[in-house]
Amino acid sequence: MSAGGGKKAILAALSANAGIAAAKFVGAAITGSASMLAEAVHSVADTSNQALLLLGQRRAEQEADQLHPFGYGRNRYFYSFVVALVIFALGSLYAVWEGIHKIQHPEELSSPLVAIVILGIAIGLEGFSFITAMRESKPLRGNSSWWRFIRNSRNPELPVVLLEDSGALIGLIFAFTAISLTMITGDPVWDGVGTLAIGLLLGVIAVILIVEMQSLLIGEGATPEEDAKIRTALVDDRHIDRVIHLRTQYLGPEEMLVAAKVSIVPGLAIADIATAIDDAEARVRAEVPAARVIYLEPDLYRTQPVQR
Repeated sequence: MSAGGGKKAILAALSANAGIAAAKFVGAAITGSASMLAEAVHSVADTSNQALLLLGQRRAEQEADQLHPFGYGRNRYFYSFVVALVIFALGSLYAVWEGIHKIQHPEELSSPLVAIVILGIAIGLEGFSFITAMRESKPLRGNSSWWRFIRNSRNPELPVVLLEDSGALIGLIFAFTAISLTMITGDPVWDGVGTLAIGLLLGVIAVILIVEMQSLLIGEGATPEEDAKIRTALVDDRHIDRVIHLRTQYLGPEEMLVAAKVSIVPGLAIADIATAIDDAEARVRAEVPAARVIYLEPDLYRTQPVQR
C-alpha cells in the first residue's frame, strides 16, 4: 500500500509541478517578478524531486545480491535525502539570494495581473496534488496527527510530497500577496520581500526533511507500537516465556529486520524448540507484516547476580 500510494502521489505531484513550472516561467518573463521567478525555480526543483523519488523506488526494487544481502530498499531513503538537499540548494538558497537582491535593487513589475492569474491556476493544481498526497497517506497515518506521521513514518516519499506540496501552497500565497502589495502600494520592494519569504520557507522544509531522511538512512527501528506487538507475539508462555533482547531496524520502508534472544522454557526437546521458534516467527509476521527478516536465538533466562 505504501509503495503504490506513494507512487500515485508522486505522479500527481510530478504532473502538476511540470505544468506549473512552465506557466510560472512565462509569467516571470512577462512581469519581471522576482517572486514569480523564485516560484518557477521552486517548481522546477519539485519536478526534479519527484523524478528522483521515482528513481529511488525503481532502484529499491533490485534483488538482493552478495554485495547487498539485505537488498536495496534503502535507496528510497537515499533519494529522498537527495531531494531534501535539492530543495535547500536549488530552491531555498536561490530564492533567498534573489529576494535580497530585489530588496536592495527593486524593479518595477509589468503586467502584474498576468502573474496573479498564473498564481491562481498554480494554487489550484498544487491543491490537487496536495489532496492526492493526503488521501494516499491516510491508510498509513491511522489516528496519528499529520505532524506525527511525517516524523514517525518509515515511508519516505509521502512525507516528502506532503511537505513539498504544503510548502508550495504557502509559497504561492506569499508570491500572490507580494505581487498584490506591489500593485496596491506601487512599491516593488514587496516583490523582493515575498521572494525572501519563499526562500526561508523552503529552507525550513528542507531542514526538516534532511533531519528526517538522515535518521531513516542510518537506520531506524520499529515504532513503539510495533515494538510492543513484536514482544507480545514472541512470547507464548508454553515454550517461550520472555524476550531477553530485541533489536529491530528498517531495511526499507516495507521491510524490517528483527533480531531477538528469547528465553526457552527449560526441559524442551530440540525439535520442540525449533517448532517454537518457527511459530514465534509466524506470530510476529502476522502482527507486523513489515517484519520480513527475523533471526531468533533461543536461550535460557538467567538472573544477574547482585553486585556487592
